[in-house]
Amino acid sequence: MVLCWLLGAPRARRVFAPPNDHVAIHRDVSCDDRGVKVVVNETHTATITTTARRAPSWVAQVLVVAGKDVAIELATGEVVATSGFFAVLVVVLASLAFYAGPEAPERVAPGVIWLSVAFAAVLALSRAWAREREERAFEGLVVSPISRSALFAGKAIGVMAFTLVVEAMVIPLTALLFGFDLVKFAPALALFAVLAAIGIAATGTLFGVMTVRTRARDLVLAAVLLPLLAPTLGTAVAATRELFGGVPLHDLGDYVLLLLVFDGVFVIGGMGLFGALIET
Repeated sequence: MVLCWLLGAPRARRVFAPPNDHVAIHRDVSCDDRGVKVVVNETHTATITTTARRAPSWVAQVLVVAGKDVAIELATGEVVATSGFFAVLVVVLASLAFYAGPEAPERVAPGVIWLSVAFAAVLALSRAWAREREERAFEGLVVSPISRSALFAGKAIGVMAFTLVVEAMVIPLTALLFGFDLVKFAPALALFAVLAAIGIAATGTLFGVMTVRTRARDLVLAAVLLPLLAPTLGTAVAATRELFGGVPLHDLGDYVLLLLVFDGVFVIGGMGLFGALIET
């Protein structure tokens, strides 16, 4: 009873709340004629806060894939080095073998530019997909949570970047060896180069994935890719020939439109078919 008197009332309640917000201790103290009864109740509460991680956007996925290829190329330089030197060799040999005097810039130079770009692109595509076969990197791409269209676009952007670098090497060298005015034709050649690079990259990426699991992959890639590149390359050759022949750029709209059509067909087809090809 002395304890009840010390508590100050026949019945008293004390609540102890520790600094931890997740645990609260309740003690009920009651007094009666038989003595003191203490009941301790502990209530454990836990607050779990989860933050939903947003999936990266389609553009972010494309940039991740393209950035991977570009970063590897900046570190190794194997694709641009091998394909670039090959294209330069083709241009030099063609200038020695097919030089036709003053008519060479109009008659020979267009074919030299785009044939060297075509062969270099096949070599670059072969090496780019060979990277994915090493250490089972291709399987990692297949199981990654990246949409198939984003994977296609990212790989195509990487191949397009390599192709543009090769074109930037080939066109000035051809101007030097064949003697046409590079400054005069630079805007039109830049437009043709970008449009052709889009078509080459889209076509090569779409059908390059077919050869990843094949044994004679290099032979199959060349046999499949070169006929499919014929529309884009033929249009680029014809447009360049007309340009060197004195036709202004604004009169070459039909060739530009044709290049855009080929680019659109292969880009849209690639985004739609890449998922099915990569799973087979």
